[in-house]
Amino acid sequence: MARLNVNPTRMELSKLKKKLESARRGHKLLKDKRDELMRQFMNLIKETVQLRSEVESGISEADKYMAVAGSVMQSEALETALMMPSQEVEIEVGEKNVMSVCIPVFGTKYRTSDTGSIYSYGTAFTSIDLDGAVGALNEIFPKMIRLAETEKACQLLADEIEKTRRRVNALEHIMIPDYEETIKYITMKLSENERSTAVSLMKVKDMVLKQSHNFK
Repeated sequence: MARLNVNPTRMELSKLKKKLESARRGHKLLKDKRDELMRQFMNLIKETVQLRSEVESGISEADKYMAVAGSVMQSEALETALMMPSQEVEIEVGEKNVMSVCIPVFGTKYRTSDTGSIYSYGTAFTSIDLDGAVGALNEIFPKMIRLAETEKACQLLADEIEKTRRRVNALEHIMIPDYEETIKYITMKLSENERSTAVSLMKVKDMVLKQSHNFK
């Protein structure tokens, strides 16, 4: 806590009081923003943890199917089966505003809505385990997109929370105490000046009265 280097005048006192009021109002707004950001962040963290668990489980299941398919199919046949996919998907990127933070929103657009189009091969010369692997990956694909979205959102929110926390601390521990200390100093200084002026006026009055009495 330090006193600002300003002249102890009534004009400066009025300016500092307005600045202190604005700082307190800004401090409250930033604290409210920080708390809401934390709430949003914690909700996203919970969702991200759940999604990551589901995605990892799905990938593990797909790996098991693929390992079995690779053991019963020749590598050339496996590569040929997956060489020409019949389904395509586009990732559409948008954004939404969360407490002044632009959060990415990922959407998916499939070339066809036919659910069977994920299998780009015939079933006569392929293992059923390959179907299991492709199906497992297809099932967790939307969750992978959502996981990427929530992880990026968490990163952006964490950065904004840190910035907001620093601003709150700066107002709470530096700016507001400095304003309060300076206002206290100027108020005391003005009071001292008023008392000094009053004493001087009383002395002048006494001198005038004495001179007036001597002339009589």
